[in-house]
Amino acid sequence: MWSFLKRLFPENLFSRKIDPGAERRLRLAQARAEESIIRSHVDNALMFVDTLAEDMTFDRAIDSYIRQMAIPEPLASTVATRTLVVLGQDLVPYRRRSREEGTPTPDESRPALRLNEAADARRGVKRA
Repeated sequence: MWSFLKRLFPENLFSRKIDPGAERRLRLAQARAEESIIRSHVDNALMFVDTLAEDMTFDRAIDSYIRQMAIPEPLASTVATRTLVVLGQDLVPYRRRSREEGTPTPDESRPALRLNEAADARRGVKRA
């Protein structure tokens, strides 16, 4: 019986692992989808804040949005934080203020990112 099932459902037909390239593409697609969901929640939370501005404070409006939409906790804190960041950018635009004062913007004061150095170093190291 077991051999019959193995012939009917071979392991290579239903492999448990996918190749590393496909797994990377899958993770990238998942990250883009999660980011899109977060962006949509932030936009809707901002609309909620604008709509309820006369009735409640912005932090209560954000909490109400998260509660009404039943957003689970790891995602809820991300949505709340990003919504507050957008509201803060509207209240205190850092780049405009720093340009007026003559101080360099964060992009000018930071060193350039070197994202590929670790991958290049790994390729150069030969292991036994």
